[in-house]
Amino acid sequence: MRSINVSDLKPGQRFDKPVYVDGDSILVPERVPIRDKDIERLQRWKVKAVTTEGALIKEGHEEPQDGFLQQALRSPGQQAVKKTYSAVAAKLSDLFNRIREMDTVSIAELDSIIDHLFHALDERKNDIIQFILYGFQGQAGFVENAINCSVLATMVGRNMGMVKHKLLQLATASLLHDIGMLRLPQEIVDKKGKLAPEELKKIRTHPIHSYKIITRELRYPEEIGIAAMQHQERWDGAGYPRGVAGRNIILPARIIAVVDAFEAMVSERPYRGSMIGYAAMRAILSDNSRRFDPEVLKVFIRTMGIYPIGSIVLLSSGAIGRVIENNVDAPLKPAVKIIINERGREYAGDNGETLDLFTEKNLFIAKAVDPKELTAAREAD
Repeated sequence: MRSINVSDLKPGQRFDKPVYVDGDSILVPERVPIRDKDIERLQRWKVKAVTTEGALIKEGHEEPQDGFLQQALRSPGQQAVKKTYSAVAAKLSDLFNRIREMDTVSIAELDSIIDHLFHALDERKNDIIQFILYGFQGQAGFVENAINCSVLATMVGRNMGMVKHKLLQLATASLLHDIGMLRLPQEIVDKKGKLAPEELKKIRTHPIHSYKIITRELRYPEEIGIAAMQHQERWDGAGYPRGVAGRNIILPARIIAVVDAFEAMVSERPYRGSMIGYAAMRAILSDNSRRFDPEVLKVFIRTMGIYPIGSIVLLSSGAIGRVIENNVDAPLKPAVKIIINERGREYAGDNGETLDLFTEKNLFIAKAVDPKELTAAREAD
């Protein structure tokens, strides 16, 4: 770890790893801005320096992106989604910090975030799906994970025909389902190696902490708290904290279980890297009614497609394309924009031909391609 003098800290600074006081007490998580209040507290405690394994994130810094996604990620739609996420994440980071410190939080502030996400989904659903899968380049943090889960759960709930007030409850529960993690030791939450039995036991208390925060501190309805408490329960009863099974798990929790698992797979975690969307979908599909409600899983597949929007795919013709639209009735036959044609011509301006594989009867997807591998292969040529 490197040491940073408190006198050098400035409000708004963010680091790509957590910042600690005394080596083990977290000051702020990764990518969460340091506030005036944080600096004042350190000065009051007479703390001279803090530590981190990370680096300062420079203002306006862009994460490196894979070459074949750059044009798509720079599109007006993706830039609009990025702006929305940045605004929502800043608000949610502040709220989560206040919840961690047991400061007062108004549910009106959380409700306004849900309203913002609903509006964004109405305007740019496909762009949001692509941004969740590839916009973060596997670098989404705790706050972004919460937003992603809320967005994905809302899409599934809509496709299941949920009425508005139930949909709002689902969106809220999925936004807050892991909030109990804020009350656990950060060194356990961020641990890269295998958890010791006692550490695992503590981690498995987080749904109960989530329930208590949601119902007792935020005073949301009981159903929202129960959905958060049950999101780690499993269809076959092998989950935690209560070992509830089947339809004894309420529907919002069964939806959150699916989207939380998928979102975790496409995001990096301290203990592993991220998957491409297709690999995550395959992992979810291999469940065989162990972890997930089969009916919820069917709706999730219809919502996302086997090849989620933004996926890079190799076609039977030898061309390479990017999935831009899913076909609800034929999940293996999405619409694809060509980025490299069968003769090897690259469309650097993202202006390749668009093909609907549902109507192109002689074309099919041969396999999904990891953008990182594709970029490396092209650079080696």
